[in-house]
Amino acid sequence: MAIATITLSSKGQVVIPKEIREALHWDAGTELTLVSSAHGVTLKAMPKKSGRKLADLIGMLKHDGPPISTEELCEPVDYSADWQESEKRSQ
Repeated sequence: MAIATITLSSKGQVVIPKEIREALHWDAGTELTLVSSAHGVTLKAMPKKSGRKLADLIGMLKHDGPPISTEELCEPVDYSADWQESEKRSQ
């Protein structure tokens, strides 16, 4: 963790030292949030917007094989056969 001493300008501005900006990957245009508390302030970078939307994710997961009906997807799963098989292997 880097520590730096900076001075508040007459316009209320501060300059974040280059080595700290580089360590935090804060480039020009990075949006920051300033949170005040009884002990001072905390400066945090806003999460970068990915620009992705839900519509961008459609078709991301591919299914190879015949279509499965909604009714078939909603059927309860019987794990008893899998459980019996795993019991045989563990013995």
